[in-house]
Amino acid sequence: MEGDRVQVLVPHMLLILVSLGLVLGSLTSSPTSSPVTQSCSFYSGRSCEECLKNVSCLWCMTNNTCLEYPVKTILPPSSLCAMSAARWGACWINFEALIIAMSVTLGIILLSITVCCCYCCYCRKSSYSRMGMEAEEENLIRERERRKQESLQRKNERTMKHNEIRKKYGI
Repeated sequence: MEGDRVQVLVPHMLLILVSLGLVLGSLTSSPTSSPVTQSCSFYSGRSCEECLKNVSCLWCMTNNTCLEYPVKTILPPSSLCAMSAARWGACWINFEALIIAMSVTLGIILLSITVCCCYCCYCRKSSYSRMGMEAEEENLIRERERRKQESLQRKNERTMKHNEIRKKYGI
């Protein structure tokens, strides 16, 4: 039942599983000069390493059988082999652990990207608002200075008019 739940939760992981399996399989298997052409059932009862030299094979630990990987179902159904006992690509890791590890890794990557994007957007927004505030503050200072100059000019004009009136009337 748990294997079915994993199948529903992680169907998009096939590409990642395939690429990781190929990489791990190439790291754990010895290089061969000719491609393996035996069917997977030929390796049943032998070792996991021999079975997994052929990337189209799946090793089931419960009954030591080598099976064709069911590519149509993405993940092997629990009726074929339990997820905890299935090996593909490397004998040292099972499907459950692989799926969990890949899901956690993918989650961490997505979370990191999201946090970075949000942080960058916040910084950009705050820098624009700071620049906007600085520009607005500069405009206010210029406006205040302009008003002060106009006020001084009007004061000087009033003083001149008062002086003219005083001269005219001799005050």
